[in-house]
Amino acid sequence: MIKNYIKIAWRNLKRNKAYAFISVAGLALGITCGILIFTLITYHLSFDNFHKNSDRVYRLYTEWHDDGIGRSHGVPQPLGKTFRNDFTLAEKTARVISFHDNLITITQGNQVKKFKEDNGVAFTEPEYFDILNFPLLKGDKKTVLVKPGEAIVTEKIARKYFGDDNPIGKVIRVDNKVNFTVTGVLKDLPANTDRKQQVYVSYGNMDEYTGSKKREDNWGGVFSGSEVFTLLKPSTTMESANSAMALIVKKHYTGRDLQVWKFKLQPLSDIHFNSDLDGYADKKYLWALFFIGLFLIITACVNFVNLATAQALNRAKEIGVRKVLGSLPHQLFWQFIAETALITFVAVILAIGLSFIALPAINNLFESQMTFKLFQLSVFIMLISVLVVFLSGSYPGLVLARFQPILALKSKLSQKHVGGFSLRRILVVTQFSISQVLIIGAIIIVSQLHYSQTTDLGFNKDAVVLLPIPQQDKAKLSTLRNRINEVQGVEKSSYCYKAPAAQSNNSTDVNFNHRGEDEHWGINTKQGDENFLSTFGMKLVAGRNFFPADTTHEFLVNETFVKKLNLKPQDVIGKMLAIDGKTIKAPIVGVVKDFYNYSFHTEISAICIMPDYRSYSTLAVKINMRNAKTSLAAFEKIWNETFPEELYSYQFLDDSVGKFYEMDNIQLKLVEAFAGIAILIGCLGLYGLVSFMAVRKTKEIGVRKVLGADTMHILWLFGKEFTYLLLIAFVVAAPLAWWAMHNYLQDFKYRITIGPGIFLTSILSTFIIASITVGYRSVMAATANPVKSLRSE
Repeated sequence: MIKNYIKIAWRNLKRNKAYAFISVAGLALGITCGILIFTLITYHLSFDNFHKNSDRVYRLYTEWHDDGIGRSHGVPQPLGKTFRNDFTLAEKTARVISFHDNLITITQGNQVKKFKEDNGVAFTEPEYFDILNFPLLKGDKKTVLVKPGEAIVTEKIARKYFGDDNPIGKVIRVDNKVNFTVTGVLKDLPANTDRKQQVYVSYGNMDEYTGSKKREDNWGGVFSGSEVFTLLKPSTTMESANSAMALIVKKHYTGRDLQVWKFKLQPLSDIHFNSDLDGYADKKYLWALFFIGLFLIITACVNFVNLATAQALNRAKEIGVRKVLGSLPHQLFWQFIAETALITFVAVILAIGLSFIALPAINNLFESQMTFKLFQLSVFIMLISVLVVFLSGSYPGLVLARFQPILALKSKLSQKHVGGFSLRRILVVTQFSISQVLIIGAIIIVSQLHYSQTTDLGFNKDAVVLLPIPQQDKAKLSTLRNRINEVQGVEKSSYCYKAPAAQSNNSTDVNFNHRGEDEHWGINTKQGDENFLSTFGMKLVAGRNFFPADTTHEFLVNETFVKKLNLKPQDVIGKMLAIDGKTIKAPIVGVVKDFYNYSFHTEISAICIMPDYRSYSTLAVKINMRNAKTSLAAFEKIWNETFPEELYSYQFLDDSVGKFYEMDNIQLKLVEAFAGIAILIGCLGLYGLVSFMAVRKTKEIGVRKVLGADTMHILWLFGKEFTYLLLIAFVVAAPLAWWAMHNYLQDFKYRITIGPGIFLTSILSTFIIASITVGYRSVMAATANPVKSLRSE
């Protein structure tokens, strides 16, 4: 019987090729999106879940309860040692301090190799590898990193540095400061981990690397790369560990700091998704992707139901004959389910092929290494296939099974017997409501990103080249700048720690005008020389720029600093400012107009700018872009001659600022792609329905033309139905889209307003797309010869 069902289903599909093609195409696109979204979600949910006892692994983090609540995944350097020594709550506790963009130098005879490690180097306590499961392939796990001067690397890094040679015993030099001997090789890190460092060195060399022993006892500073991981005992709860953190605050802080500083534990499973603590993405975006995938599959199923019920009348006599010959309703139902299953099977095969083609593009977009897990994918495809078959096939099958055989054989069945237009109206409205939600979402994300990238940032980000400064040698710095300024096309240059807006921002305590206690908010420190303002095109609103100096003798502050003090810009000029535990004191000589020191996701901070050559890590050079190629070549030559032991690189400031919105751009591309697919599926269904209407209304159109109706009247006969439906879809979609995008925009401190123009653009674009889809088939029907139309059967 099943073989018979399939054979009849195949014949019906061959007879209705257009219907079969549209149904298969729509379902294939919907299922493809479902497969890709399922793969993406399962990939991100799998992050760091492979560690043994992962439910007992935690990371310590810092909270500041002052002017609002601030959080950092970094902690004071002595915290890990104190937690380990003062309490018996954990089996293992390890500190790991990571740096980025490190230079690795390897000397082999007369040959010197240089490598830039973007993911950097991690100074690590050996217990780290007891807490996290990164297997060691070479070396003794009990002794690696115990002694100073040791390093372990991943297989990938070992091949990169030493080729096929045995890496054990080889020496690497980090940032031309410290030598390390490789004593172990780790298995390559899996793609689904947030731990990206592939070079680990002895924690005992931290003081030598930084040139300071103060960090080990510094409870007032937090470096974002300083992390602590702990494996709690089975009997220890997170609440009891957090209580121990409170005791550490009481022991090492005094005065108002007792209320300001808090330390807490973060579960390992939360690290990937907690955006407040530098996680990759909030889980709400995974939920958004889940619902987008679900809606696209529903859209494809709706498309199928629409076309199937529209085709039902064409099969009325077939059903009537079957019923007269003894077919039972459940047999007719399963016949249609078999037909649906055949379409779904072809669509699934096509979807799998499209998924394999699209996955590399998705990996490139997310800079990920996702692969299809055969077992997971097989289960998902089986479930989605069953869901699609019954979701798509049940209603049309029930409709066909209900036909009265006498009415069917006499051709007296009408639209009301197959659910009428009311059902198809609901389905079309559902399809285009989903499409319009996605269109509105894409328009709002584009508008927000355009606003973020074109709004005046308070500084000039165009045509500014950022050159790294690996050494703070006064003579070299002076020579480098003088030579750079002589290059054709160079307009201005400035030494600074980072550009005005940067991923790396240092904050510290602030005391204004010798007040009895520090302010209840921190200040963002930016080191720059006397050319900092002019190079970046920043404006003074009061006072003057500081005089040329190598160290801090004067401060500039921004307008937000003045506002937080409830003063006017002129009121702070000449007043004393003390920062960093009052170790740096100087008068304020100028107030700078506010500028965005981070992305639009974050509020503008209170900022102070001061000279300090020991902190300069960047030479910012403003150039004339007409000479860019020549200038950049000259920069590389001069830089390499100044720092022959280092590795040259550069970056344009506008590219650096653009990285703030990488995730937003990824979201935009996904929403645009899914909106396009939803529209395409909807248009396929729309074209099929219009084609069906054209066939059903052939004689009606002929009669109308004979009675004098012109082409426009005939076109309106088709268009008015879909115009009403699209307007209803817009009324349904608009509030849903407003709610979803209002929540999205809450992640931006500086954002656009959702105005009526956005919704108008959405409805107009939908009408244009629908008109193009409906237009061709409608024009064909409207311009057909009425004589032939009246003769048609």
